[in-house]
Order: sequence, then structure tokens, then C-alpha cells
Amino acid sequence: MTAPTYDLGNLHGGLRLPGHKAASTAEPIRDVPIPSQLILPITQHVGDPAQPVVGAGDRVLKGQVVAEPDGTLGAPVHASSSGKVVAIEPWPVSRRYGDSAPCIIIECDGEDRAFETDGRWEDYLSLQPADLLLRILDGGIVGLGGAVFPTAQKLMQARTCKIETLILNGVECEPYISCDDMLMRERAAEILSGAQILMHAMQIESCFVAVESDKPDALHSLGVALAELDDARLVLKQVPTIYPSGGEDQLVQLVANREVPSGGLPTDVGCLVQNVGTAAAVHDWIINHEPLISRVTTVAGDGIVNPMNVRARIGTTIADVVEFTGGYAERADHLIIGGPMTGKSMSTDRVPLVKATNSILVVLKTSFQGRELPCIRCGDCAAVCPVQLLPQQLFRYACADNEAKLREFGLIDCIECGCCDLVCPSHIPLTANFQIAKSRIQELADEKARAERARRRFEARNERLEHEKQQREAELARQKESAKQAGPAAIAEILKRKQQQGEED
Repeated sequence: MTAPTYDLGNLHGGLRLPGHKAASTAEPIRDVPIPSQLILPITQHVGDPAQPVVGAGDRVLKGQVVAEPDGTLGAPVHASSSGKVVAIEPWPVSRRYGDSAPCIIIECDGEDRAFETDGRWEDYLSLQPADLLLRILDGGIVGLGGAVFPTAQKLMQARTCKIETLILNGVECEPYISCDDMLMRERAAEILSGAQILMHAMQIESCFVAVESDKPDALHSLGVALAELDDARLVLKQVPTIYPSGGEDQLVQLVANREVPSGGLPTDVGCLVQNVGTAAAVHDWIINHEPLISRVTTVAGDGIVNPMNVRARIGTTIADVVEFTGGYAERADHLIIGGPMTGKSMSTDRVPLVKATNSILVVLKTSFQGRELPCIRCGDCAAVCPVQLLPQQLFRYACADNEAKLREFGLIDCIECGCCDLVCPSHIPLTANFQIAKSRIQELADEKARAERARRRFEARNERLEHEKQQREAELARQKESAKQAGPAAIAEILKRKQQQGEED
């Protein structure tokens, strides 16, 4: 076994939170049976929505593309099992409070027949990096850590920078969530294989596999897999169990001891961060030719009868997943997609499991937070902020709708981790206020952009009209000059021809 290294950078703030993961990691990952119906949102990624390439009544096979990307940023959607498309219509999805979005609804036939890919797949090492990236794009793979940025486009953008290090993110610091932990325990070799594929695509020779210190089983499995692989380019690094050390910028600071600039990306300091689940999905597609049609998800909380980690097909409803785990406990009250710090509250379990669904959390009816009180300026929020912001000042300017001050105090750098909410003795929902302020600033920016586009169109129209006017005046002047040079006889001849033409008419 390769021992993990510990030469880590510093992380400001953060919190040591109770894990609540023992129950969901007590048994291996279990496969949820194919449901009777799959609900596939056409938008499961950052960027433009995919466009359906099937219609109601069409028969589809497992792994077949049912929606293709439309635009420069997107990812295809594949059928998670075989069956018949019965509708393409709005359906509740895992946005906050279960808003609806267009979905492809497939009635499964239970046969799970797979779509056969055409031709022989070359060994990925024989492919040029650009060709390998295009192949990864076809697999519908997105970041499975929650950001769901299309993986191929992220790699393509990173290639424009000088990337030195790939960081595989196995730091799962939010309470209750343990899907990556179980994936590393059970599929360490596939994760490392995915890392090698990503390194070939990026033409880089260094990879850090970062795992928290409270995951001994995952560390052991990865260590054994690394020893068998015998690839000196991959190094296992253990990081402290502090929330939110799994954030991209925080992980780069911990593992590579480099600080991502304000408003920047890890690629700005030579690092590319990918989730371990994403690496496993890359392996499944490039080696096994299986697109991203399923994922491992944690089902946990006091409101679940039998907490566990499951592997479910994309499009399976949350209700079907929970039923497989034994159903809801008595007094189960609150459904959250994601973790308790950054998850989304749902009003229905009819929403489908999507590529971003890393956790289904159900808790008992309880009071999550006391009555909100005025800020007492204690500074606890600033002490725990991992980005070293001043949340109390941001809250003040958010309430005043002061966009200039919000920008000055770095609202754009807030990662919405919720640490400030947790320590606030006044129970102020700081993160929610920051989210609203960010949305308002984005709306203003969009409005300014629309106004700027309208101004440019108006100016372009005026320039075009002025140009046409100048052309007409120039043509009229040319005709007058030609007539002047032709003399009276020519003018008389022209008038005579016009008169004759009029008589004929």
C-alpha cells in the first residue's frame, strides 16, 4: 500500500461537523431495480439545455442518445434503460422547491436492452488528446461533485491554460453524504483508471488523489489499487476533515498550496479538479462504453428506515429510490436533495434522480433554526468563513441593496457553504441573503447586457440608414452631373423617349 502524503497548505476557517455517515456506510452499495418509468430532464448540466432527438411513441435502448447538446456548452442525455417514450413534457425536478422543467418520459420494458455502439473502439492511448476529449463529450459526463459542468468542455477550456496537476476530489466533508466514500472503497481501480485517461487527455504527468482523514477504508482501497497500478504519477494525499475542504478552491490550497485568485479558477494556478465519481464515469465510458446513465447516491437521515448508498438509474424518481431503501420513517417531514449545508428543499418526491443527485436526505420534523434576531457583531461568521470574507458586512450591504459595496467586499467569492449560518447566534440566514443578492446582481448585469445589445442594434440601424441615405444622395448627384454634362440635346432626347413611352402605355 502506498502511504498518503501530508504536505498540505493552510485552510482558513471552516468547521468540524459531525459526519452522521455510519448508518449509510454500514453495508455495500446496492443496485436499485429498473423502475417502471424514467423521467429524464433535458437539462442536467451547466449550459444550454439539450434538445430531444426522440418523440412520443419512439422505442429507445439503454445508452441511446435521447437529447443532444444545443450550443457550445452542454452534454447529451442518454436513455437509462430500454422502453418507449410516452411523452416530452414539464415535470417537477430537483431545483429548489421542485420547480418543473421539460423531461423525456420513458416507459421501461424491463428488458434493459443496450444500444450497440458502431465500430471498434480504439485504445484511448492511441487517440490524440483532442479526439479523446470529443469522445468523452459523447458520454454525457458532467461533474458529479455537484457542479455538473460538462466534463469535456471543462477539459477543453483547461487546455488553453498551463495545467500541471490533476486533483481528484474525494473530499466529502458535508454531513450525511457518503457516496464518494463508498465509491472509493468499492471501485478504487476504476477511479484511478479514469484519472489516467484524464491525464492523457490533458497531457499532464501529475495527479493528486485527495481523501479525508476520516475515511480509512477508502484510503486503504486506493492505496492497494495504487500499489497494483504502479504509476508514480498518481499520489495519494490525506487532508483534514474540515468543512468545506472539498470546495475546489479550498482543495487546491490544501493539496497544491496555491491560492486561486478572486473570481478565478483552479486552472489559473495550474490545477484541474475533478470529482472521483467523474473519473469513474470517464472509465466506464472510455473503457466499458457505458455512458453516464446511473450514479451512486446516498439515502440518509433520521427520516429513512434503512439508510444506505444505492446505485440508481438516472431518471428514477426519489419516491422509487426511497421505497427501495425501506421507505420513510414515522414523522419524516423534510426532504432535501443534497446535504444539510448546501442542499435544496423539496416539496415532492416525484422529482427524478439526476446526474447531480449525490444525496437524498430525509429528516424528522424539527425546528432547524431559532427565531431570527438582530446581528450582534460577534464576528463568529468571519472567523469560520473559508474564503476570509466578512459576512456581517455583506449582510448589511445585501439588506441595503448596495451593489457597489457587495462587489467591494467580495460577494462574488462566497461559495455558499453555510458555515456562517451555522455559527450565527442570531440565527440570521446569511447564505440565503447572499444567494438573493447574487441573483439580484446577476439580474442587473443581464439587464445591462440587454440594454447594451439594444443600444448597439439601435446605433447599427442608424448607421445603416445614414449609409443608405448617403448612397442615395451620391447617386442623385451623379445623375445630375451626368445630365449636366450631356447637354440640352441629350436631355431633350430623354424627355422625348419618356413622352413616347407614356403614349404607348
